[in-house]
Amino acid sequence: MSDASQTTAPTRLQRQVLTVAIVASFMAILDSFVVSLALPAIGRELGGGLRIQQWVVDAYLLTLGALILAAGSLSDHFGRVRVLQWGLGGFALTSVLCGAAWTAEILVVSRGLQGVAGALLVPSSLALIVSHFDSAAQGAAIGKWSAWTSAAAIVAPLIGGVSVDLLSWRVIFFVNVLPAAAIWPVLARLRKADGNPHAAGRIDIAGALLAVVALGGPVYALIEQGSAGWGSPQVWLPLAAGAAAAVLFLLHESRTAAPLLPLGMFTVRNFGWGNIATAAIYGGFSLGFFALGIYIQQVGGMKATTAGLALLPSTVILMLLASFFGGLAGKYGPRWFMTAGPVLCAAGFLLTLSVGGSLNYWTQVLPGQLVFGLGLSMTVAPLTAAILGSVPERQAGVGSAVNNAVSRIAGLVCIAFAGFIVGPELTTPGLHRALLATAALLLLGAASSAVGIRNPLPASRR
Repeated sequence: MSDASQTTAPTRLQRQVLTVAIVASFMAILDSFVVSLALPAIGRELGGGLRIQQWVVDAYLLTLGALILAAGSLSDHFGRVRVLQWGLGGFALTSVLCGAAWTAEILVVSRGLQGVAGALLVPSSLALIVSHFDSAAQGAAIGKWSAWTSAAAIVAPLIGGVSVDLLSWRVIFFVNVLPAAAIWPVLARLRKADGNPHAAGRIDIAGALLAVVALGGPVYALIEQGSAGWGSPQVWLPLAAGAAAAVLFLLHESRTAAPLLPLGMFTVRNFGWGNIATAAIYGGFSLGFFALGIYIQQVGGMKATTAGLALLPSTVILMLLASFFGGLAGKYGPRWFMTAGPVLCAAGFLLTLSVGGSLNYWTQVLPGQLVFGLGLSMTVAPLTAAILGSVPERQAGVGSAVNNAVSRIAGLVCIAFAGFIVGPELTTPGLHRALLATAALLLLGAASSAVGIRNPLPASRR
């Protein structure tokens, strides 16, 4: 890393790196959530009910979460920019396939393929930042990255809502071609500055396959149990296969010379506890917004665009404050920000328990969104900085991949559980159960941070 990375003003190369990292990650994370307000329209056109709605979300999260670890290894082996180029091209192509889907089944398969490409984008993007920024500059850069990429999860419903109301739900996929084309020339220029341009070692293919089965089996079982029942072989066989694959995956990773998931990383305190907090916090985010986004349309009667605008205030707060809190975490350490932030997020969702009867946005939804936005801005950058600051730079790709895999898998599992929590049809009592479960997860994340995270961040990596 150059001394320029220590200065307050980023260099031209650093600005390009940050722009590419934000856009690439924004695309991948946006498509984790953008369909939330489009689900009713997709259901009306393609059919399938809540089960298909869950699969449209989870097919993407499944392949993204299962393969993001392999993508982190690819990033460390072949170079951040090269892997980003692979992911960007694949993401644009599979987005077109999603937009052109003519049946629900085709859409689900296309979403799974889109997740494969999306897995290549996020770890390489964040590892690129870690490679080009250092010290306080890195904290500020991660804060900006966190603000924009976390905003993707919140602004996604608005994009989906506008597309559904004014054009078609298919637009939410076709539009991905535009940012991919915009940053491709910049990526081509950054290729010359890539810090690791040559392949080395090998990729843990067996671990990647076991991870897919370990995730896919339980998720399939959780979604299908609503229609088939727990006693059906269609449910318990995939569940058993997934559990067996998870055990084999851990055994394999502990013995292989080039593990997909270096288990020793979890012995580093901030990395291990930080990922426990990540699982609880992002699982809560996913469940809460999945349930709330559908409810305010199907029960509350909002149009898709209005529903997107209803969830936008927290994004504005995040954009304004995330870099600020990222800088404070870099200076004072992340522990108390990671503790107080999820508590405020939980309070925001608990305030939304007032939803019921005739929906009143100003008194029942907006107050919770404002509190949630403040908590979110206190959480995301310190959480990311705590985890990535605890691993050596040479493992930045894998470290980023593990953390992103944990967050996506947590969202995947919680959305798979949504039908079990809310029932076959989302009603006001079902929404309240989902909000209470969301708050419980966020408080668990806060407790994990308070107990496990240590200050200050390491001044240098091992």
